[in-house]
Formats: sequence, C-alpha cells, structure tokens
Amino acid sequence: MAKSVKAAVIGAGVAGLVAARELRKEGHKVTVFEKSSKIGGTWVYDPRIESDPISIDPNREIVHSSLYLSLRTNLPRDLMGFSDYPFSVRENGDPRNYPGHEEFLLFLNDFVRNFEITELIRFNSEVVGVERVGSGYGGWSVEFKNKSGSFETEIFEAVLICNGHQTIPILANPPGMEKWKGKQIHSHNYRVPKPFLDQIVVVIGDGPSGMDISKEIATEAKEVHLSSRSPNTTKISKLEGHDNLIISQIECVDDERGIVLFKDGSSVHHNIIFHCTWYKFDFPFLRTNGIVTVDDNRVGPLYKHVFAPEFGPSLSFLALPTRVGTIFGLVK
Repeated sequence: MAKSVKAAVIGAGVAGLVAARELRKEGHKVTVFEKSSKIGGTWVYDPRIESDPISIDPNREIVHSSLYLSLRTNLPRDLMGFSDYPFSVRENGDPRNYPGHEEFLLFLNDFVRNFEITELIRFNSEVVGVERVGSGYGGWSVEFKNKSGSFETEIFEAVLICNGHQTIPILANPPGMEKWKGKQIHSHNYRVPKPFLDQIVVVIGDGPSGMDISKEIATEAKEVHLSSRSPNTTKISKLEGHDNLIISQIECVDDERGIVLFKDGSSVHHNIIFHCTWYKFDFPFLRTNGIVTVDDNRVGPLYKHVFAPEFGPSLSFLALPTRVGTIFGLVK
C-alpha cells in the first residue's frame, strides 16, 4: 500500500467530493475546505446576484453559483452519475431523464451521506492562501478563514484544487464594446426572465446557455437578438417556434447612436447586452511564484491537465477540461 499522506481538497463541489472519497479509499488523511455551509458547489442555487451585473467590480461580493432557476442537466441522468453510484430516479423525485438542478443536488447529498464524506468537510472555511513550504518534496501551507472570521494555517503533504470554474465571467468584446456605456449583464447573474419584460435584448454567445437563456427571456422580452460567431450566420433568421428570437452576427457596437449593427447591414436599438460567454479559470489563493499560471484560460504547465510537473503529485487540479462529456448542466 502506498504511503498515507495528509491531503487538502479545496472545494466541496462534484470534483472535491469525488476526490475526497477516492483519497480516503486509498488510506489518505483528507480535509475538504468549503467556503460555504453546504456541499454542491455550483449546483447550489443562490437567488442572489452580484451588485455588478457583469462582475468586474473588485469590491463586489462574489456569488459562487451561476445557476438560473429553471436550469436542467445538459446530459441524461445515466451520464450524470458515477460508475459505482448511478444517478437513479428517486422516489417521488424528478422522473425526467434531464432533471432539474434541485434533483442533482439531492443526488450529491445522498452520495455524501452514503460514503460518509461530511465528516471530512470543514464548512465555512475559505482558503485564502496555498504555497509551498520547505524545499524538494516539502509540504504545502494552506491558510484559510474560518467561520468566526479568524485566519488559520495548516500544513499538508498534498493539495487538490477543486474550486470550480463557473464563477468569474468572460465578457464579449466586439468592436466598439470598450466605449459602450449602456446596460449589460453576464449569464452568471441571470436567475429568472421577468426583469426583461418588454425589453430588446442582444445576447452574445450561442452555446448551450446562450440558446437556453435566449429562449427563456423571449417569453418576456419584446425581442431577443442572439448573436452567433458561426461564419454561416451572416443573414438574420428567426428561430423556429420563437417569432421574437432572431439569430444574427454582430458587426460592431455603436455607443454614440446606442445601437448594435449586424453583419447583414441591419441594426437594432436595444435595452441591454447579455453576455453568455463562459468563465475564467481563477485560483486567487494559489502562490507558486509563476510556476503555474493561467494564460488565455489555459492552466499550465500541467501533465494530463491535472498535475503540475514541478511539484510532482503533491499539487493537482481536478475537472479543468470543458470539452468533454462530464457532469454538466446548462440546458432548460
């Protein structure tokens, strides 16, 4: 049996919970740091939104979850579970093959109870600093803020970073956007469609969340213009079954005239620009003196997108790849 090590897992979302179970199964001593009072990470619905709707104000209170109220899983339940712990239909639960986010959070809570993971978790413990101590194969200093607001430091032999990557927005930047002074919002701060009643909305980004949210706010908005980056989207068209949802491609934003111009030559006076443009990887607590960096949303250098070679197996990043069939939820 391999040597037992003292390991810190940062985050009690899906990746952190699975990591904790597997580490303990191999005989390691595990502590999971979770800054909130609940497990689930991004799967915990929070009706709050940030004070800055595009989340660039450094003084804002950061809301972790990006769930909107109607969200359902993007993959069928057979692919949302684990090989030895399937995501089965619960008694009196959501029977749909693409269930709502509430059902998946219940599944995660069942997983935690079944494998007795709760005892490993320190809730209300926000990690604020992780750095190497000693030389060679030295340990890691983990500084965290506890429930009372005091700061503590503990040494671990290994650190697994599982803090999620759907919290810090990436914003679209079409020509003229840097001068735009009108209203904007990122999907991170979207919860329900009611605030868009009778609005003309330009949605940038036609990925799963962009398509889904556009359809939903179209039930309230006067018009929704969904901008696609596809080179085939040069002419305006309407989405079948949604007469007020128009698919187009942005040419530029004109703040002086208060319009968005599209590549077919048309334009629209709109009330708000809505960014559905994904998120940044962010590890504000990690201090490696530039050995591990985030460049254009690439974390590296990493072996197999997990281990930092400079630190051997003692520092790892879980669930970084996004273009894979992982547990996911973005579709209504």
